[in-house]
Amino acid sequence: MDPNTSLEGIVKLKSNIEKRIVGKGGLIDKLIIALLAEGHVLFEDVPGVGKTSLAKSLADSLALSFSRIQCTPDTMPGDITGISIYNSRTESFEVVPGPVMNNIVLADELNRTTPKTQSALLEAMEEKKITIDGKDLKLPEPFMVIGTQNPLETAGTYPLPEAQMDRFMMKLSVGYPGKEDALKMAGRFLDGSLHDETEAVLTAQDILKMREDVKKVGINEKLIDYAVIIVESTRTEPDISCGASPRALLSMLRCAQAYAVFASRDYCIPEDILNAAQLTLPHRLILTAQARMNHMSQDKVLKTITNHIKVPS
Repeated sequence: MDPNTSLEGIVKLKSNIEKRIVGKGGLIDKLIIALLAEGHVLFEDVPGVGKTSLAKSLADSLALSFSRIQCTPDTMPGDITGISIYNSRTESFEVVPGPVMNNIVLADELNRTTPKTQSALLEAMEEKKITIDGKDLKLPEPFMVIGTQNPLETAGTYPLPEAQMDRFMMKLSVGYPGKEDALKMAGRFLDGSLHDETEAVLTAQDILKMREDVKKVGINEKLIDYAVIIVESTRTEPDISCGASPRALLSMLRCAQAYAVFASRDYCIPEDILNAAQLTLPHRLILTAQARMNHMSQDKVLKTITNHIKVPS
């Protein structure tokens, strides 16, 4: 593989997104890493910080099909996956696919809809197919779900079940812009350039090729062992009641490979594993009641774990 080829595509994609998103270079990097690692991303933050704009900017930068699902309390599973309708002319049922049958699917305010509807995305996110009236429909490649949610303290929200949280490779926060970025954003808003249309700079074939380059990145056996020890340590940590799953380990390894491509390498180093762990594991960990009472966070507990694990040479 030639990691420089993928790096050129990464730079082109990031530069295009930054035309509309101000001061979030690090966050854009993580979103692109998830795209290349075949992962799904959940953005959690207060309303108005740009969660939807960031997801839409990524979609507009790719020559892929895109759909947006605005989740509300009355959104039904069929509104996401599709339904089967009786055709009186042919006297038979016809499957009408839902918005999930697109390359990039934005599930906006996912935690405002009911758990039953939230679970409609589970099969699609894991198996990349949906089932309607017993008929399996394969989703297009590449496929990525970007979910957004408001903090649970916000009125009218339902917590996402652990099974669905585990299917998101990353849970990211946008955060408020700094003063300089806010001034730059305000200036671009007033002169009308903030909402300029973003042209597609990469095709589906480009993304699939970059994903293949990620899969070809080498990971030394010592680094695989390092990743396994990190995951297993989350299952024995006293402050954690439910540790990381086997799926979390696989997500972490693929994410580490994507980090290597970002650095124009065809092999992983320990920092790739550690960075990937910090992105893919925290939202999958369930803390004990005592840890929550002590104001511990998943990130803080994971950092304590990794600090006590010897980094391979």
